[in-house]
Amino acid sequence: MYLGKYDLHGRVGVVTGAGQGIGLCCAQALGEAGARIVLAELLPERIGTAQEALRQHGIKAEGAVLDVTDSAAVEALAERIMQDHGRIDILINNAGVAVSDVRAEDTTDEHWRMHMAVNLDGLFYCCRSFGRRMLERGTGAVVNIGSMSGFIVNKPQPQSFYNASKAGVHHLTRSLAAEWGGRGVRVNAVAPTYIETPLTQFGMQNEAMYKTWLEMTPMNRVGQPEEIASVALFLASDAASLITGAIVQADGGYTCW
Repeated sequence: MYLGKYDLHGRVGVVTGAGQGIGLCCAQALGEAGARIVLAELLPERIGTAQEALRQHGIKAEGAVLDVTDSAAVEALAERIMQDHGRIDILINNAGVAVSDVRAEDTTDEHWRMHMAVNLDGLFYCCRSFGRRMLERGTGAVVNIGSMSGFIVNKPQPQSFYNASKAGVHHLTRSLAAEWGGRGVRVNAVAPTYIETPLTQFGMQNEAMYKTWLEMTPMNRVGQPEEIASVALFLASDAASLITGAIVQADGGYTCW
């Protein structure tokens, strides 16, 4: 009874930023559960690499070049998937940027807008276009990748722009959950700690910064992409059928202190 709730056969899942890291692991998790996967990724070369990695696990995935900051392109992809498959059941909004260690007073307009455009605007565009198709069918699950930085202020690196964008993701998640919950579409988010991906290499290679990260984390380690994918799979599946508007903190205990 319970394991069957994770069965995603017959469902179509879209993962943004799926070319590496958390996005690729989320795609694998959905694929292992039986879903048909569309890898939405900005860089074409990453799509082929991701598809080959998934093939090694017996998962066939479609690829689509997508700039989430282009609302027209997002809408066009949603329409294309509907034409090809007739349904969109799952959206995992993973595309994001983090160019940290910049003080607020030194943050340029361009730096601020880049983080907002990708992390918040692009996420909303995807929720709007893919969510509209889910609402039309009266069923669906959206999983947004937020961050513990939406709850706390990281140290020692300054990154007010990133923190603000992820706090926006969290409240957008709750707002959409409230709007769409009565129409069959659940919207939740995962708030990870530092995850060992290309985005965190700047800190992990800085001995002093990495030491602080670990000291601030009760589990005394960073996370792995598959640990976030496991949470995303749960939220996307029927095992989480009563959960909407939740921000699941997969942070190694960071926000306890």
